[in-house]
Amino acid sequence: MSVSQASKPISAPAEPPRFLGTASRRVTLLIGLLIVLVFFLIASDDWLSIVNYTLIAAIAALGLNVLSGYTGQVSLGIAFFMAIGAYTAALLGGTPPSSSGEPMGLGLSFLIWLPASGIVAALAGALVGPTALRLKNFYLGIVSLALVFVGHYIFINVKGLTGGPQGRGFPVPAFGSLSFDQQNPILGFILTSGQQYFLLILLVLVLAALFVGNVMRSRAGRAFQAVRDNEIGAAIMGINLFEAKMGAFILSSFLAGIAGALYASYSRFIIPDFWDLTLSIQFVAAIIVGGVASVWGSILGAAFVFAIPRVIDQFSLLPPSTSGHGLTGGDLNAIIYGLLILVFLLFEPGGVIGLVRRSRFLARTFNDRLRKGGELVETDRPGESDLDSDPEVEHSELPTGEGS
Repeated sequence: MSVSQASKPISAPAEPPRFLGTASRRVTLLIGLLIVLVFFLIASDDWLSIVNYTLIAAIAALGLNVLSGYTGQVSLGIAFFMAIGAYTAALLGGTPPSSSGEPMGLGLSFLIWLPASGIVAALAGALVGPTALRLKNFYLGIVSLALVFVGHYIFINVKGLTGGPQGRGFPVPAFGSLSFDQQNPILGFILTSGQQYFLLILLVLVLAALFVGNVMRSRAGRAFQAVRDNEIGAAIMGINLFEAKMGAFILSSFLAGIAGALYASYSRFIIPDFWDLTLSIQFVAAIIVGGVASVWGSILGAAFVFAIPRVIDQFSLLPPSTSGHGLTGGDLNAIIYGLLILVFLLFEPGGVIGLVRRSRFLARTFNDRLRKGGELVETDRPGESDLDSDPEVEHSELPTGEGS
C-alpha cells in the first residue's frame, strides 16, 4: 500500500436516505396530504366507495409483493389468506347467533378482531409455509393455487362459520356507541360511513406501507431480496433460505388477512365464491402492472386493476347493449387487466413505477445535457446518482427494466 493511499481518510458508509430527507419529498408529502384532505371533504359516496375498495386492495397487493416481488416466491393463494382473515373477523366480531341456523359470532371489539384477523392468517401461513416453500417456481405456484380450491371447499361446507353458499354478514368497526355503519360526529364534523372507513383504511395502508418499506431496508429485507436474486449466492453469504422465505410468507399472509377483514367489513356481506382464483389473479396483475418489489408499485397497481373497473361499473361508462351478447362490465374488466399485464411485461417490466423512474431519469439526463452544453455527465448513469437517491429502488427496478 502506498503512502498516499494510507493517508487517505476512510469515509463512513453512507446512510440510507430518510423518508423526508429532501425538500422535494417534503413538498410532495404536503401536496399529497392536501389532495387527500380535499378528496375527503368533497368526494361523494360513490367515489369514496371506489377509493376505499382500492385502498384495501393495495394492502393485499402489498402483502403479495412482499412474497412474490421482494422474495421471488410465486403465489396464487392470496385469496385464501384474505378469506381466513375475513372469517376470523366474522367469528370474533360477528353478532352472537339467536338461533341454531345462524353463523357463529362472539361480538368482540373491533380492536380485537382486526389484528386477530392478520394474526390468524399469519398462523395459517406458518402452517402451510414449511411444506409449500420446499418447492420452487411453477410447483410452488401450483401448491398455492391448490390452497384456493381447498379453501373454497371448506368455506362452502363450514356453514356455522361462513354461512355456506348463501354467505354471511360481517361486523363493522365500532368504538362504544360509535359504529361505522352510521353517521357520527367526530371533532365537530358529521362523518358519513364512507368517510369513517376511508380514514381507517388509509391509516392501515400507511402503517403497512411504512412497515414494509422499513423492513425491506433492514437485514431481513436484504435477505428477502438476496433469496429472490440468487438462492445459491444467498446461501453462500450465510442467509438461512428457509427462515427468509418463511418470514416473507408470514408477513404476506398477515397483510392479506388484514385486507380480507377490512374488505368483508366494508362490504358487510360476502359469499364464499368471492374468494376464488380470479381474485388471486387480479392481485398478481396488480403487482405486475404497478411494479414488483415496490411499495408504491403495489398501490399504483391496485389503482389500475381495481379502481378502473369499478369506475366503469359505478358510472355505467359502457354503452347499453341492444342484445344479450354485448360486452359486459366483467368482460371489459378482464380485458383491461389482461392487456395491462401484456403491455407491461413486454415493454416495461418495471410496471408503472418503472415508467415513473425512467421518465425521471430521462428528465434529469436532459437537464444535465442542457447545463453542460450537450455533454452528458458520467455520474448520471442509471444506478448511480439518479437512482441511489431513491430508497425504494431495488436491484430489479433499474430504468432499463433489467438487473445490473
